[in-house]
Amino acid sequence: MDKRERFLHAMRRAASSVSVVTTGGAAGRSGITVSAVCPLSADPPSVLVCVNQSSYALGLIRANGCFCVNLLSIHQSRVADVFAGRVAELREDRFACASWRVGATGAPELIGALVVLNCTLVSESVFASHCVLIGEIANIEFDQDAPLLYVDRAYRGLGAMIATKAGVST
Repeated sequence: MDKRERFLHAMRRAASSVSVVTTGGAAGRSGITVSAVCPLSADPPSVLVCVNQSSYALGLIRANGCFCVNLLSIHQSRVADVFAGRVAELREDRFACASWRVGATGAPELIGALVVLNCTLVSESVFASHCVLIGEIANIEFDQDAPLLYVDRAYRGLGAMIATKAGVST
């Protein structure tokens, strides 16, 4: 197994939250399922998102100057599949799979998402096959559901939570 294959095999073991990154505005609207999202700073509140350079959505994010990170709840795996292009009958209108509202920046916000981070695009950097986007958060919404996770090529939820106190596990 070469280094690339070893890397892919290793990263399959890393659990990631599943998000649909959307954009909307004068250039149009689009969205894509991603797992590479992380907080960047609290001052100002901002996130980092990685999008493949071949993604149609990337061009619209750049043109609109905004994007929304919709972290999905455990009950939204179909939304993830639709925006990953896995549901043939919805490829032409992916937004038909759920209910949306227009957010502060113009990017669509998924109603019922675990977390909504509506962002203004402030920076981008290209590395290999991906573009690293940095967004300053304009609006935050959140729900109380459990997160949808992706690990070992499958959607997962959290098992029983384990509480620890000062060195004592339960």
